[in-house]
Amino acid sequence: MTAPTFSTLGALIGLVLAIILIVKKVHPAYSLIFGALIGGLIGGGGLADTVKAMVTGAQSMMSPVLRIMTSGILAGALIKTGSAETIADTIVKKLGQKRAIAAIAIATMIICAVGVFIDIAVITVAPIAIAIAKKANLSKAGILLAMIGGGKAGNIISPNPNTIAASEAFGIDLTALMVKNLIPAFIALFVAIILAGILAKKGGAHEFDGVDEAETSGVSLSFFKAMLGPIVVIALLALRSIAGISVDPLIALPLGGLVTILVTGHAKNTVEFTEFGLSKVIGVSILLIGTGTIAGIIKASALQVDMIALLEAMNMPAFVLAPLSGILMGAATASTTAGSTIASQTFSGPLTAAGVPAVSAAAMIHAGATVLDSLPHGSFFHATGGSVFMAIEDRMKLIPYEAIVGLSSTIVATILYLIGF
Repeated sequence: MTAPTFSTLGALIGLVLAIILIVKKVHPAYSLIFGALIGGLIGGGGLADTVKAMVTGAQSMMSPVLRIMTSGILAGALIKTGSAETIADTIVKKLGQKRAIAAIAIATMIICAVGVFIDIAVITVAPIAIAIAKKANLSKAGILLAMIGGGKAGNIISPNPNTIAASEAFGIDLTALMVKNLIPAFIALFVAIILAGILAKKGGAHEFDGVDEAETSGVSLSFFKAMLGPIVVIALLALRSIAGISVDPLIALPLGGLVTILVTGHAKNTVEFTEFGLSKVIGVSILLIGTGTIAGIIKASALQVDMIALLEAMNMPAFVLAPLSGILMGAATASTTAGSTIASQTFSGPLTAAGVPAVSAAAMIHAGATVLDSLPHGSFFHATGGSVFMAIEDRMKLIPYEAIVGLSSTIVATILYLIGF
């Protein structure tokens, strides 16, 4: 390992400064860039070395950014064609009101797992969930936790930005990482359904008085047509393990989106739908570039060495770095994507050098990043609360339950590594 350019203190000060700026409503990308600059200078690297580390970190993000930008075609297609809505509505109707909480959670999980971003998945399912809550006398907290918990479960097995960034950092196949977290995802789903079921009874339909149900798109689609695009993506990504044919997500994700557009009869709207999809991913793409700058400073700092030394002093094994760094960075950035990216970029080398298999390390980091990713200094907190018209103070009370859901998947991912699964 090359000698660190920056001190651990400088890197941490830069990260804390970035968090403070994000909380103060400065754009996250600018907050991360400014934090990286100050952290590098305080860390003793000098201006030239600081800028060099920032640029190197940002450059390391170009591969995932390209894949994320093309994933917008799939996300835009699923949302604008009404496919995401059809998938959610079908699942809820099939399971019925008696299993309403489970239906809401599973619907959100599947929509997120097939490539829709978690906040969009929650917003998509929310109108259906509100309608069910009114009929079944369920609380806002119950249905929101069901959606968020289901979304967290789907997020760690999806071809979404966070999964792409983690797989890129460890140099592993995207499908392998998605499959690795299948068991943790289903455990998280189960925990979410249990907790949401408890919360759903604390309140009721009266909480939605004055809330109008959102109008659906009016598009009538069969479930098969709605799912065909995601099925194509899954099939193409699975070819590597089945037939030894590697189809990059850069190809598979947009192709699935185009299939969705064609089979739903919206060929003439292709440009409109793809532009909509791009508008949904451009923010996270810019965020990742900003994340790259602070990741570059952290990666070139003594933080890796110091954390490993701390674990050794505490007699803790090196693999603990994976879930711990995912949790801490997810909390620091209030973002699964930024958290898993920084943790993966920083600790992929030390973890694999310590003998932890790359796919296991990535899975633990990825799951860990979902534990505290919904803190108030991130957009997810506000977007999800707004989807069910929940007050800020009530939304805050939900954070411990969300953390338990994320922690359940993290613990299971860690146990699977320990037993060699």
